Amino acid sequence: MHIEPGVVDGAKLALSYATAALSFGLVGKMVVDDIRSKARLIGLAGRALTTTALVFAFFEVLPHHPVGVSEVHLILGSTLFLIFGAGAASLGLALGLLLQGLFFAPFDLPQYGMNVTTLIVPLFAISQLAERIIPQKKAYVDVGYRDALALSTAYQGGIVAWVAFWALYGHGFTAESLTSIASFGAAYMTVILIEPLVDLAVLAAAKSWKNATDNGLFNGRLHRAAV
Repeated sequence: MHIEPGVVDGAKLALSYATAALSFGLVGKMVVDDIRSKARLIGLAGRALTTTALVFAFFEVLPHHPVGVSEVHLILGSTLFLIFGAGAASLGLALGLLLQGLFFAPFDLPQYGMNVTTLIVPLFAISQLAERIIPQKKAYVDVGYRDALALSTAYQGGIVAWVAFWALYGHGFTAESLTSIASFGAAYMTVILIEPLVDLAVLAAAKSWKNATDNGLFNGRLHRAAV
């Protein structure tokens, strides 16, 4: 999902600053919502550190390949959301992406606004979707394949949509741009075949290890209904 250098440059980068500001506003909202749901600040800080480390590892350790206009990553956004909550997941995505740019890919820093938007806006979208499709009385460890698939599809689809937007914004509606977007989208959506299964496996592990995962270092919804 990294926007390659040169796709958007010059004065057009101003839009990425605006969307990044919007994304940081969404991060703030998700963090506040977590706190209002009785999440302790120290627990939220611990979850944010954990998700930051995981996101950094996802970018640097897990396989990633350039395809078309961008790169295909296994980000596991819906997994982070279910296990750690929207607030911690959003902080982890923003900070993990920043650390990856600072220490391993400084050439990506000018694209940070675009990349963070591409990650955060879909996360906010699935946090809203989860409120609609997962009953308030259901703990996340009891989420089934259909709901996990819906969240993963929405997240990955959002990433593809934003990548397509930045590519078309930077290079216009050319045949080359459309072909690159199509190849990237086709490759990226294969992640949907993997992520729901990862979600269910991680949730099953959390359910089995309730004594270790029913605490402030994990999402409050993991083992209990919404309050």
